[in-house]
Amino acid sequence: MFRGADWRKNTLMTAFLYPGLAFVVFFCLDVALLYEGSSGAIPFSTFFTLLVLWFGVSTPLVFVGSYFGFNKGACRSSPPSPPPPPPPPAHPSPTRADAVSHPVRTNTIPRQIPQQPWYMSGWLTVLFGGVLPFGAVSVELFFIMSALWLHQIYYIFGFLFVVCVILVATCAEITILLCYFQLCNEDYHWWWRAFMSSGSCAAYIFLYGIWYFHTELEITGFVPTVLYFSYMAMISVTSFLLTGTIGYYACFGFLTKIYGSIKVD
Repeated sequence: MFRGADWRKNTLMTAFLYPGLAFVVFFCLDVALLYEGSSGAIPFSTFFTLLVLWFGVSTPLVFVGSYFGFNKGACRSSPPSPPPPPPPPAHPSPTRADAVSHPVRTNTIPRQIPQQPWYMSGWLTVLFGGVLPFGAVSVELFFIMSALWLHQIYYIFGFLFVVCVILVATCAEITILLCYFQLCNEDYHWWWRAFMSSGSCAAYIFLYGIWYFHTELEITGFVPTVLYFSYMAMISVTSFLLTGTIGYYACFGFLTKIYGSIKVD
């Protein structure tokens, strides 16, 4: 859709960036637990099994999906002409088929972006965009943290599902609202800001984890502290990717809808 040419690098990053980060973090934590003699350490045979699943199942599927996805938008060759006497059909020369069809065409000359007001600065909208999604899940986050670190039994899964729905709706709505204000100020660079606006909820989750560590937990020692903050960092990174993706797709669908309506009118 973005006419990207570096699809191989994109495939490699998809297959290895996030799984590799998670594997390195968990492996280092496991080595630290083995050094401390903890019973919570995972044997290295389990890590070998995870490596087999990663390189034997996940990575090939990413490559296969990338191959078919890239070929979906690649230039197709014209079909061979049938032999005479029937003349070949008069089909136009095929062009690159986009994975997603856009309702309007993009100008080849970028339009100049005017000076933006202070309240529409990128860092301010990103910080504001994560407040409401975090507020929607803050109460439920306390019970989840208590189940993870205080060994309390978590049983309100129905309410958890409702909170997840509220989180998705809140991320979508706040991103669409900020994107609308951005377009009203003639700033069309929306894609990364849409991702960061809803993804900034992860920063508040990590800050909440710091507050929870100092107020609710009594963890002492270097290795337990590193264990806690490493897990919270991975939870925050995962939340960042999740909420950012929700905001981006919601914003993309909103723009497709409004510009499609302009084309119809």
